[in-house]
Amino acid sequence: MPLVEVIINVNGGSFVEIESERLLIDEFAANGLNVDIHLAKTGDQIVKFTEAAIAGEAAIIVAGGGDGTISSVASMVCKSGKALGVLPFGTLNNFSKDLQIPQDIAGAISVIADGVTTEIDLGEINGKIFINNSSIGLYPRIVRKREQQQRLGYGKWTAALWAALRIFRLSAFLKVLIEVDGKVFLRKTPFVFVGNNAYEMDLYNIGRRNSLDGGKLSVYFLHRGGRWGVIFLLLRTLTGRVRQWRDFEEVLTDAVTIQTRQKHMQVAFDGEVSVVETPLHFKTLPRALKVIVPKAIA
Repeated sequence: MPLVEVIINVNGGSFVEIESERLLIDEFAANGLNVDIHLAKTGDQIVKFTEAAIAGEAAIIVAGGGDGTISSVASMVCKSGKALGVLPFGTLNNFSKDLQIPQDIAGAISVIADGVTTEIDLGEINGKIFINNSSIGLYPRIVRKREQQQRLGYGKWTAALWAALRIFRLSAFLKVLIEVDGKVFLRKTPFVFVGNNAYEMDLYNIGRRNSLDGGKLSVYFLHRGGRWGVIFLLLRTLTGRVRQWRDFEEVLTDAVTIQTRQKHMQVAFDGEVSVVETPLHFKTLPRALKVIVPKAIA
């Protein structure tokens, strides 16, 4: 049976070590695959196991966990020419959903067993890879807080209102200079969001991507700056009248540079946060990752 290297983040949102490992072994065997499973408890172990898998003979390396885990493994696998398989053990699993991978483990393993691959784009900022998106400012915090409230049982709009009110306590508006395609945008904005390809977005929701191989970055920031602009957009959101193209500025591009007065700033990558030296240089890496996908979208 073909060998598959499987790297699992045991701290993933839905992974239960004993039960899930047994399930994986049984499901892979039922699909005719021999697996070597590595259970990682730290980020360093994820890197170590991935490096060893790349150096080995397996043509397929599977990452199991949330988007942060998938992103970490993908950033190394993309340079090896091997194929990446995905097991959705995270909380949100946005990457696997955009790839239309089944969210149940048996279904995801069946996709891996079929072995159908395609090449998709990656994003890069100052040498760091991301699979979904990267952002600065309040936006990732707002979305995260809204999702936390929704998991506690609050409705979408109640959660959005609660999250948005945090803006007025955090007071974190950014003054940024955005350079893209020879144009310069000077903005005072609570966030800048850079997606690997175009997202369907509204004010408090990051939506799905229809394509992961368009060879573009999507850059989003609010059309209106300052607190009153955010209040206005919040009211439009709560009354159902927010419109993506009116309320956001969006630019599709191959590369973008963002400058601020700060020498270093916090940047979110696929759900993780790192401190990055400015200016921030983003670029697309077209078809840089070979990934296993369902037959229907290959």
